[in-house]
Amino acid sequence: MNLIENLSSILLRLLPREYFLKTRSIYFKLRKRSSPLLCLLHGTFTTSDLIIEIDKRLDKDWQILMVHSSINGLLPMYKGNALELLKALIEYCGPNRTLVMPAFNFGEAREGAREILKKSPRFDVRRTPSQMGLLTELFRRSKGVRQSRHPAYRVAALGPEAEALTSGHELAPGGMGKGTPFDYMARHNAHIIGIGKSFQVMTQVHQVESLLGNEWPVPHTLLPNVPVTIVDREGEFEMEIGGTQQLWTFNIWKLREILSNQVLREWRFHNCQMFAARANEVTDALVEAARRGFTLYDP
Repeated sequence: MNLIENLSSILLRLLPREYFLKTRSIYFKLRKRSSPLLCLLHGTFTTSDLIIEIDKRLDKDWQILMVHSSINGLLPMYKGNALELLKALIEYCGPNRTLVMPAFNFGEAREGAREILKKSPRFDVRRTPSQMGLLTELFRRSKGVRQSRHPAYRVAALGPEAEALTSGHELAPGGMGKGTPFDYMARHNAHIIGIGKSFQVMTQVHQVESLLGNEWPVPHTLLPNVPVTIVDREGEFEMEIGGTQQLWTFNIWKLREILSNQVLREWRFHNCQMFAARANEVTDALVEAARRGFTLYDP
């Protein structure tokens, strides 16, 4: 773990989310002020340069591309913008592959999604913005994009497998496990990449917790289900959001102990964080490790 990862991990554990986000904002402001020096040290790149870099790092046989992103994480070296990058990613996937992005909704600084849904138990798929960055919100609103019906772990997808990938997500209260987009990606040829982000954001790692059920070795409690009405263009659907609360501390950095650097590929492009991994290899390795008693949680 490098210095920035270490500090981020510590602050995320110690600070309330509201103060963590303020600290993060200050960090990005300092980066902006240092733009000339950073560009001189690391060089600059265009959207075309970034797509070439991604293509060079990925295997050639994938059918689904799950993108975690941060435009802020690319600045100031990146000389494009979110809309330009979105168009390039859609073009890169083309008509025969499926582009996927998270469109999660985790609530506000003081209240999580569950607490907000208890007070206002309606989730409008079309109007609730993604909290996963500007690129994901632009994608979510793009023509032809389908969204899954889960009020916390919603994903957006465009391409030939978009409908199959997003369908039925409202039937999984916790948002993970079988029958979810994460399960679909683990069973189909999906690559996960991070653009301007470390693997700290890779949601696929939580799939194992629901898959193993009673075999899951970490102490946890079941969260009470919260009734929710899902609203989208096709009508209204009733569901219950549930899940589990893990009683140990999540430690994503242990993933490096489970996955080899050939499976979890990390690198920097003009000093911007990047990663890539196959969804099935992540899920399979975590399932195998958990059955041996090794998880991404610390007592």
